[in-house]
Amino acid sequence: MKKFLFPLMLLAVLPACGTSNDAHFLIAPAPAEPSVRLQAQTIEMRMVSLPAYAAASEIFAQSPDGALYAQGNALWADDPVRGITAALARGLSERTRSSVTMEPWPLNNGPDARIDVRVDQIYARADGSFEMSGQFAVSSPGGTTREFVRRFDIRTPVSGEGPAAISGALATALSRLSGEIAAAMS
Repeated sequence: MKKFLFPLMLLAVLPACGTSNDAHFLIAPAPAEPSVRLQAQTIEMRMVSLPAYAAASEIFAQSPDGALYAQGNALWADDPVRGITAALARGLSERTRSSVTMEPWPLNNGPDARIDVRVDQIYARADGSFEMSGQFAVSSPGGTTREFVRRFDIRTPVSGEGPAAISGALATALSRLSGEIAAAMS
């Protein structure tokens, strides 16, 4: 009897080891045009702080009753914390022509400025908009730029339905946030 138990257990586990056919969506900012020169030539983007639901792999949207639900078999293609941080760093770099990189800082000399973004809410709302709110702080390790904290509250339309539309709305929101950070630093 024990001889047959192991092969049966192995057959039960093998399907779980196969590859998933879930759809994976990228986290990327919408392209930005250079718009401002900053005093800070080098900037470190700290890892973005997200609420627990937004840090998960699943893509969530609000239902009419106010609850957040995962969108079928749709997942983010990257870890949301890393993906959002990278998208903001890239968006800020494109807008400012400053060298912006994610933490940890890769160079021997420290950055001119450090940006810390803390997100309170980030989800596709039941009313057809995408909300991203929270605060960002700019610090200056070397004292070369001014330091400050600002709140942000960004709403963008979700054009269409489903995870692809949510991904597009997130891209627009990240582009707008990088623009707000650049404008505040100028």
